[in-house]
Amino acid sequence: MGIVLKQSFKNTLFIYLGFAFGGINTLFLYTRFLEDEYYGLVTFLLATSNLLMPLIALGIHHTIVKFFSSYFTKVEKDKFLSSVLFLPLLIAIPMGFFGNLFYEEISTYLSVENPIIKEYTFVIYLVAFTTAYFEVFYAWAKVQFQSVFGNIIKELWNRVVVMILLFGVYFEFLTKTEFIYYLTAAYFLRMFVMMFYAFSLYFPKFTFARPDNFNEIARFSLYIILAGSAGAIILDIDKFMIPGKESLEKAAYYSVAVFIGSFIEAPSRAMLNILQPLTSKTLNEENHKEVASLYKKSSINLLLISGFFFVLINANVNQLFSLLPKEYAGGALVVLMISILKLYNGFLGNNGAIINNSKFYKITLPLSLSMAFSVYFLNKLFYYELDLGTNGLALATLIVILVANTFKLLFVKSKFSMTPFTDKSWLMILIVTVLYLLFNFWDFPISDIYLFKIPVHPIINILLKSILITIIYVFLVIKLNVSTEITKLSKRFYK
Repeated sequence: MGIVLKQSFKNTLFIYLGFAFGGINTLFLYTRFLEDEYYGLVTFLLATSNLLMPLIALGIHHTIVKFFSSYFTKVEKDKFLSSVLFLPLLIAIPMGFFGNLFYEEISTYLSVENPIIKEYTFVIYLVAFTTAYFEVFYAWAKVQFQSVFGNIIKELWNRVVVMILLFGVYFEFLTKTEFIYYLTAAYFLRMFVMMFYAFSLYFPKFTFARPDNFNEIARFSLYIILAGSAGAIILDIDKFMIPGKESLEKAAYYSVAVFIGSFIEAPSRAMLNILQPLTSKTLNEENHKEVASLYKKSSINLLLISGFFFVLINANVNQLFSLLPKEYAGGALVVLMISILKLYNGFLGNNGAIINNSKFYKITLPLSLSMAFSVYFLNKLFYYELDLGTNGLALATLIVILVANTFKLLFVKSKFSMTPFTDKSWLMILIVTVLYLLFNFWDFPISDIYLFKIPVHPIINILLKSILITIIYVFLVIKLNVSTEITKLSKRFYK
């Protein structure tokens, strides 16, 4: 677990640094420098490109992680990488051709409720293409057990670029149209940077020879591309569906609440960057004892860290929304539901990596398709028919992911006879629940303070509550020895 914790720690720092930039952009700069309509437009374009990306990637980023460690000679590795690197073009080129051929029809369909979308529809394809190949080269680096640089580029690049571009709009160096075009160009540049880094770690001798198990690789990619496409629907269908009923501004408001709720998932993303190839390696070596160890350790550590941020975010959410324009208020319930599902994801540790990189990977297809159809129909029910607003969208996502993750938990238990639970798991859940209930319903009685018409009192309240929560949380975790790794780390720190 040493390499996991070391790189996870670095990845977590950069992910939260990315969240810091993203938070400034999302909560302050987008909401003040860019009109709500254009913020909603950017949200829609990026969400729709995320729906398209897994199809273009052809699942190759997952394929590289699963199979690379199964080859032991450079010749075999070169055959494998040469055979998969250009496969996404088999989808991307025809998609680009037909997209261009039917561009008028596609753009008209997408812009029925919001005509502004029509002018920028092509951005969806370009961002999807560059993101797909970025993920391919990122996976290329991860199988060399070098995830930190790619994580920095993934988490920081676009957010720093967005911040620079937003200031460009504010100071009138850029128009809003140029903002979108320059942002698209930044995705291309990010892809090339990741490509050069991946090649610097491992540059294959390109060959037309295929690996002996190419048919197995093709089958896996087919399953994963469909499962990945269905998975993307679950994550971004909400932001895609909003402009079909309401204005783009609503997509912007919902995006802010989802961003706040997603803040707690950074530790999971950081740890899984290195856990995925490590899990694949141990499964390929049939070292099930190590897989079980990784499963339990990743679960308790992610539950511990994610739980901490769950309490911080939800205890301060009302104060946080008071800092935003009044149009963004009312998203506290969305934040709670999104953060619950992110917390549950963390609790499952590397559960998904175990399934995806094992011989049982085919289960991901029917599961992902079931989730995609379920979230779509529940969105239709809650959002369109019962008119529950964006709370209904978040509720649909919460229900589907809770049910699906519970199924994956039971599936791994039945096939591998292992669970992520330890004797500390329920204790950790109790700590998170009690602290959330204690700190969610009160604030420090601070009088209203304004600085240049900006409310300062919510910031003071957030800081004071966060300090108090942190002290109590850290004390309980160390005192009760919830995590062996965290306890060892704290002892080294005290020394």
